Amino acid sequence: MKLLNSAVFCVGVMIAATAAVAEPVTVKSCDREVTFDAPPKRAISNDVNLTEMMLALKLQDHMVGYTGVSGWKTLDESLREGIKELPELSPKYPSKEVLLNADADFYFAGWNYGMKVGGEVTPETLDSFGIKVYELTESCIHIMAKAKPTMNDMFIDLINLGKIFRVEERAEVLVEGYKKGLSEISSRLSDVKAPVRVFVYDSGTEKPFTSGRFGIPTAMIEAAGGVNIMDDVEKSWTEVSWEPVIERNPEVVVIVNYGDVTAEQKIAFMKENPAFKDIEAVKQDRFVVLEYVEATPGPRNIDAIARLADAFHPRSM
Repeated sequence: MKLLNSAVFCVGVMIAATAAVAEPVTVKSCDREVTFDAPPKRAISNDVNLTEMMLALKLQDHMVGYTGVSGWKTLDESLREGIKELPELSPKYPSKEVLLNADADFYFAGWNYGMKVGGEVTPETLDSFGIKVYELTESCIHIMAKAKPTMNDMFIDLINLGKIFRVEERAEVLVEGYKKGLSEISSRLSDVKAPVRVFVYDSGTEKPFTSGRFGIPTAMIEAAGGVNIMDDVEKSWTEVSWEPVIERNPEVVVIVNYGDVTAEQKIAFMKENPAFKDIEAVKQDRFVVLEYVEATPGPRNIDAIARLADAFHPRSM
């Protein structure tokens, strides 16, 4: 009888443990709620920054590949090492067939980070194939009203990924570390009297492509003691004209480095163009280069903010 009771007890414990592991998890993704009955096993991430979020949480074993990197950017050594066993399934945005052929069960992407509004790859088009989508929080502005970004947007994504893949503690430790880093930067800037005027130069010569109010660089610039001169542009990433850049006279220009035109070439273009000769940043040679992966939501943002703070307020550092 005692043996039987012990056996029943053990089975009960096993059933309870299994039920706990299998308990569904629901997260908010833009304007949707997405429920996961179990951690995805065949995940795909798009773009270098989203892929680095997956790697920061050590989710390689849950992935079958990534997309959207080599078509625009190169892999640096730290990322290449992290995903050396994983294939790039598409150099740019993946088609629906790419995801289906990989037998994916999860796609981590964003609007203009692997998906386009009205495109063939969206949460709705993938749902009928059993592929669940989690959307990058910064990108939600393309489909819904959203508050101006803060670094908490990136933290939310990491915490939600932690919940989806059942590595909540890992995600919380990571986020706490990032928050501590932000707090240290803020303390170093405590004596700053006024924010520095900053322009983000992504690309373009006839018209510059830049980050507006809803892009993560705005949050990064503010955390580093600056103000984005395009804060009144109600976009995340967008094209503007050069006239307001000249009129608003940035004290620092942040160069986003990727693609065929190098950061050095972008800086040379601004220095050599007579139209920009009276811009304070050009006169004082105050340019800061951020790699694409640093200027988009991801694990490298906090170190990038520290470098921006050093450049914006060298006397306070």
